[in-house]
Amino acid sequence: MLKTIFIIFTILLLVGCSQPTVHEEKQLKTVTPMTDQIILVPSKPSSLEMKEWLLPKKNSRVRGAPITHVMLHFTNNALRSPQDPYNIEEVYSLFEEYEVSAHYMIDRDGEIYLLVPEERAAFHAGKGHLLNYQEYESGLNDYSIGIELLAIGTKEEMLSIMPTDVYDSIPPSHIGYTDAQYASLKILLDDILKRNPLIQNDREHIVGHHEYAPVRKSDPGELFDWSRIGY
Repeated sequence: MLKTIFIIFTILLLVGCSQPTVHEEKQLKTVTPMTDQIILVPSKPSSLEMKEWLLPKKNSRVRGAPITHVMLHFTNNALRSPQDPYNIEEVYSLFEEYEVSAHYMIDRDGEIYLLVPEERAAFHAGKGHLLNYQEYESGLNDYSIGIELLAIGTKEEMLSIMPTDVYDSIPPSHIGYTDAQYASLKILLDDILKRNPLIQNDREHIVGHHEYAPVRKSDPGELFDWSRIGY
């Protein structure tokens, strides 16, 4: 019984990444571009410093729509390792294990990792909808770029993911976001917007996971300061 509970908690751990199950995938709307719709192929980041650490191709798929949004998430390995929740190899292994993904990941020191090329759709959004984009319902993976930040939210936000005693054992310095992350995220967003002209530079197009799936997700959470990246 305890083993089963642990497995369930671990699956929920990737708050920022939510690949549909096989059953859900059949229910999702297939995104098929209109014949007169132009899909711009994103250019690769050139001058931006980052480490390429690509996930297996099964963790993404061919993109089926133009990129119009960016979605922000947080992720960590706090359930399994509350004293060292940001071990980058262990977090990467969670993506591999549960076949979820994002395009970029930013660690606590501001290091940017490229996990999935922008021309492919990463499994980060899952089921949900945006108020002004009902046609995107449960299909935002195809229209968006996903960015994971290694971070932990408030106790309330994490209750569905980990028991209270586990959260209380996490060092306070690991809660929330770092100055280095905000700085790198701003640089990364500027680069993405420059190369993807269909993404407008506003809060309607730069969104958090909680805005798309408020019942399931809370990231990037109350501790994320949108003003630090210009919003």
